[in-house]
Amino acid sequence: MLNPVWLRTFVTVAGCHGFSEAARQLGLTQSSVSDHVRRLETEVGRRLFVRDTHSVSLTPDGEAMLAHARLILQAMQRAQRQFRAPTLRGRVRLGSSDDIALGPLPAVLAAFRNAHPDVELQITIGMTGRLYEALDAGAIDLLIGKRRLGERRGVPLFTGRLEWLARTGTLVDLEQPLPLILVAEPSVSRAVVLDTLAQTDFRWQQVCTSSSHSGCIAAARGGLGITVRPQYLAARGLAPPLNAAELPVLPDVEFIALAARRLSRPAQTLMQLLFDSDLRGSWMGE
Repeated sequence: MLNPVWLRTFVTVAGCHGFSEAARQLGLTQSSVSDHVRRLETEVGRRLFVRDTHSVSLTPDGEAMLAHARLILQAMQRAQRQFRAPTLRGRVRLGSSDDIALGPLPAVLAAFRNAHPDVELQITIGMTGRLYEALDAGAIDLLIGKRRLGERRGVPLFTGRLEWLARTGTLVDLEQPLPLILVAEPSVSRAVVLDTLAQTDFRWQQVCTSSSHSGCIAAARGGLGITVRPQYLAARGLAPPLNAAELPVLPDVEFIALAARRLSRPAQTLMQLLFDSDLRGSWMGE
């Protein structure tokens, strides 16, 4: 019923607010554009545009159709990309910091796996500093991790503000050294926190060190102290301390993708998917 050619013409007319400009963009005659819209209106039994000599506007049914048409055309484009692309085979060695692995990365990996089921994924989870070393040593093909604002290595994906977290209901005793739970070196988050505190009058004590953010979260849930995590990543059982506003304000960190100089076609494809996905830019400014 919903011929994709008619839908594409309909969406173009709606975007151009006119038949002549839509015809120019589509490389069709104006009569062909009018015919496509007329046949679509006939098929659905609804009027989609209100036309007069000066303007073209959508009817309420036209606005509803526009939402459906865009989704249908997007789905068709995704299907065409998948089935027109040559079958990928091989292996991709991806390194990821565990905070991204626990957050938005799974959706990207699922999309890649669905599109390229014959590619083997090898995933290494670790601190960004270690991942840099692994990339330089040729042990992984590409990485997703963090860098401090102002650093240049890697391509930015999104920016996240660090926040203080503790067991729900915690009130930090500001008369005592801050009880810090941090990941071990080399860690961008650790360095950012310690650099920030060094510029304040706060005293602190490192009460727990973990090799992963997951370990820090477990320690914080146990009430050992306070830890940090990007705001967009949920941590069940944790919340900002009740007096978080009195703690030092932590800066943003950038999450980046970085690839080896020579990438296989599967690795290039995953890298491009990262850049095209919601992962890039979805949390900018949060």
